[in-house]
Amino acid sequence: MSVPAGSPDIAGRLAILAGKGRFPVLVAEAARDLGHDPYVFAIKGEADQDWSGFDQCEISIADLAGFARVVRRHSIGSVVLAGGIGRRPDMAEIRPTWRSLTGFFTALRVVVSGGDDKLLRFAISVLENEGVKVVAAQRVAPGLLGPAGPLGRVRPAKSDLADIRAAATAALALGRLDIGQGAVSVGGRVVALEGLEGTDSMLARVADLRASARLPAARAGVLVKLCKPGQDERADLPSIGPGTVTNAHAAGLAGIAIEAGRSLMLDRDGVIAEADRLGLFVTGIEPPDEGAGS
Repeated sequence: MSVPAGSPDIAGRLAILAGKGRFPVLVAEAARDLGHDPYVFAIKGEADQDWSGFDQCEISIADLAGFARVVRRHSIGSVVLAGGIGRRPDMAEIRPTWRSLTGFFTALRVVVSGGDDKLLRFAISVLENEGVKVVAAQRVAPGLLGPAGPLGRVRPAKSDLADIRAAATAALALGRLDIGQGAVSVGGRVVALEGLEGTDSMLARVADLRASARLPAARAGVLVKLCKPGQDERADLPSIGPGTVTNAHAAGLAGIAIEAGRSLMLDRDGVIAEADRLGLFVTGIEPPDEGAGS
């Protein structure tokens, strides 16, 4: 298959390794707009969209041998990782190729004890060892990146800026530990950090704290999501969607700040409409200077 002119760093046929949610669909549609005919690897137990309009197969995330066979059969040269993965594979599920056998014990250590970013870096290296190039989703779908500055009708108040600074500093510290990408600050105090449960569950915890009067009713607060320091941007960029706005409102927050140009907005129009409806702000920010620590 010929590669369309102007395609971003894509060699051979483009494939999408699709996990949960609408994100893989948005990338697939953007790829078609570029003139590609993307092949979809729907991850078994994770992919939850209708892929009937695409060449596709269902595959275990640990079936490297099966992946390699399909890559050869369909002349796939590039792959995009898109969508959520709910669980890590068990070592017993891994179906290696000869090329991947040399990294088996590294895989064991990473699957058992590595953070998400370390695991994704290892997964990228394994895929590229099988002869495909891993391409960042935002290279195929740049329209998903959140811009700098406020979106919608609502702007952050002066008090919100202090919460943005506090939560951003906490999010960076959390990212250095390869734990999560988000933090919530209320009244300049960090009250919640994102762990393995994800952003929505973190916001549910904040809502519970609010309902039990553990948080001051007079202070709203802010959610901040940033890339982890040194993060490989080919996978797992911070993301928000309309549901994130709904959950932030349920937690009593005033708004959401995401890293401009390095975070994804899944359904930008929907995010803005929901924020305007609920009276929340959504804004793109630059992360704090890591050297300054603030």
